[in-house]
Amino acid sequence: MSIAVIYGSTTGMTAEVAANIASALGAECLNVAEVSADTLAGFDALVLGSSTWGAGDLQDDWEANIGVLEGASLAGKKVAVFGTGDSLGFADTFCDAMARLRDAAAAAGATIVGAGPVEGYDGIASRVVENGRFIGLPLDVTNQPELTDSRVAAWVEKLKTELA
Repeated sequence: MSIAVIYGSTTGMTAEVAANIASALGAECLNVAEVSADTLAGFDALVLGSSTWGAGDLQDDWEANIGVLEGASLAGKKVAVFGTGDSLGFADTFCDAMARLRDAAAAAGATIVGAGPVEGYDGIASRVVENGRFIGLPLDVTNQPELTDSRVAAWVEKLKTELA
């Protein structure tokens, strides 16, 4: 199974997480600024990641290239999402970019995987929570950096089963 981890990163934090996820999954790691619809078609599964800016906005490279995802045919592909954000300063929009990526992938026909428990965060009221669960893997590498590696490792183990 071929997997691509596709990310948008401004400060490097999301790129670092993407590289760790890709390494653990044996996946290719790609910057969204260098991805086309043909690139997406070449993989069986995708893991999409973005930092969240402002009031829940996508990272700039994703914003400029979201059309690649929206215009893709992802039928038969499994897609998981992850993101980085600030859960303390922006609890109401924490990792909302994940929801934009998930929505675009689902609209393109993908099967969304990777939902998980909300434990370890307090007061999150953003779009990343649905039915009492996270829609993917949200990370607060600024305020909870000591939890990032263990959260990534647990999520990757879950994905190994769900992406198969």
